[in-house]
Amino acid sequence: MDDMELQRLVEEISIESFGKPFQHKAYFNSRLKTTGGRYMLNTHHIEINRKYLEQLGLSELFGIIRHELCHYHLHIEGKGYKHRDQDFKLLMREVDAPRFCTPLPDHVKRKTSRKIIIYICKKCGQNYQRQRNINTQKYFCGKCGGKLAKLKEGIIK
Repeated sequence: MDDMELQRLVEEISIESFGKPFQHKAYFNSRLKTTGGRYMLNTHHIEINRKYLEQLGLSELFGIIRHELCHYHLHIEGKGYKHRDQDFKLLMREVDAPRFCTPLPDHVKRKTSRKIIIYICKKCGQNYQRQRNINTQKYFCGKCGGKLAKLKEGIIK
């Protein structure tokens, strides 16, 4: 599916589900990573993440389009278009639009290991675990005010 087909699909869903025309642009945006789509307040365009079509299929795409069209039509009409607004919640229920996208299969994988750095206070021996390096010239022990030194660095699984 290309941008022209997506445009036609969004226009059709707008008429069928909302009874109103979609008069702006809909297109795929490959830079979207963690969301299925987004409605642009300034331009009124709708951007869709192509990965959702490729990995989860047309039914997921239809849900994303209906969700973004809820934002679109309510914003155009000057009603509450944000997720927390009652107008938005009611319209979502009416057109059977999902509140959230299904997570992509490649985003479900969790990190199993993480970097950890242990600092120790030279004065009182207090240990501090951090995931990032800290400037030992700038930061001191919160317990006694002593100098910190890097004890060890490793990966926790």
